[in-house]
Amino acid sequence: MVSDSLKIAATERSPEIEFDFGQGTLRFRGESYPEDASAVFGPVFVALDRFLAEAGGRNVLAEFDLAYFNSSSAKALMNIFQRLDGAAAAGTPVSVRWLHAPDDDTMREFGEDFQEDLEHVVFTLVAAEPTD
Repeated sequence: MVSDSLKIAATERSPEIEFDFGQGTLRFRGESYPEDASAVFGPVFVALDRFLAEAGGRNVLAEFDLAYFNSSSAKALMNIFQRLDGAAAAGTPVSVRWLHAPDDDTMREFGEDFQEDLEHVVFTLVAAEPTD
């Protein structure tokens, strides 16, 4: 790998994204309603594809701690989930943690919806207080 991580700072409209290739962890935190979702998520798709091609059976953990996201972000998230599910189907152990506030039924339900679309990843819904 050329780089051992990808870090994208949060903005007012996009989440903090941390991808540690060495640890096999991908984390999203914050809110996601960018005007141009491809500009935010495009580098993540490229890095994820490259990482998964070289993962070699290493464990992968993707953690999503989002307070809000819009429809274009939902499409991007589904794209990420499909890539992870494909890698898991091919033998890479993939775990997804979907964090939501204990009283946030909407985000819990989004997590449940994503979970239903995935066949091969270990998907865990986690009710947790937000970490600022």
